Amino acid sequence: MSKFFKALEQAEQERALRRHPAPSEPASERGPVPPETAPSRAPRPSLEPPRGVSDGLEEHLVSLLAPTSLEAEQYRELRHLVEQLHKSTGLSVVAVSSPCAADGKTTTSINLAGALVQAPDARVLLVDCDLRGAALATHLGLDDRTGPGLVDAILDANLTLEAVTHVLPRLNLSVVPAGRIPSAPYEVLKSPRFGELLAEARRRYDYIVVDTPPLVSVPDCRVLSKWVDGFLIVVTAHRTARKLLEEALHVTEPAKIVGLVFNGDDRHVARGYSYVSRRPSDRNGGGWPRRFFWSSTRRRQTASND
Repeated sequence: MSKFFKALEQAEQERALRRHPAPSEPASERGPVPPETAPSRAPRPSLEPPRGVSDGLEEHLVSLLAPTSLEAEQYRELRHLVEQLHKSTGLSVVAVSSPCAADGKTTTSINLAGALVQAPDARVLLVDCDLRGAALATHLGLDDRTGPGLVDAILDANLTLEAVTHVLPRLNLSVVPAGRIPSAPYEVLKSPRFGELLAEARRRYDYIVVDTPPLVSVPDCRVLSKWVDGFLIVVTAHRTARKLLEEALHVTEPAKIVGLVFNGDDRHVARGYSYVSRRPSDRNGGGWPRRFFWSSTRRRQTASND
């Protein structure tokens, strides 16, 4: 059993103890507590978030909360693709985007990262680059006010990547929240300092999953392209317009399109695996074949559309 699953089991045991605490004995029956056995409070690690593993997580984050479920299996298929490209092409920085807001890109980013960390030796960093609609911290139960984030590190060269990284030891996951809301997100992401931070992340981590702004509605994603290795584009069944998808593909460098994640299609629930459609790589600017993954997590994602 990997460290990831042991951590989940331990977290569930702790939650059960908090819900059903053992009855305490009267003080007269317990007797005095010897000095050597008196309880002491262990210091909290400085980078550990203030909440537990599952207390602050939203239920649609199936890779973290229900890694053996059918829904989580879909993201494990996506993890397999990323791992194979990591070995064959050196892909490390994966941007997850969508044509417009509320297609599920943030949920996909977190679940992909959650699937990657199930490998006990994987070093995974999750970065919130959606500076106009930052949501990673909220989804993961982190408090943005507890410290600086990505924007702070870009604007202040004295802040290192480590200084803005929140380590979630029980999940084997590291997270860089967006931080303060900038007045000019495009200019912040265009800064060479952002490239320096990602270069440092490449040295420290095996995989960097980047939650980006939407592709069509704002230009921010286009300045990120030079810093990332590939894009996963999330579309939603019965919601994302074909014209918007076509425009998203048009503004994205073809060689960097890793695949499309088709989100919320219940027709593929019974199959239990992701459907992959390959196309000749020469039609994609010499890049990777495009893959199409089907995610059957619509019911769980109704709590959050992004």
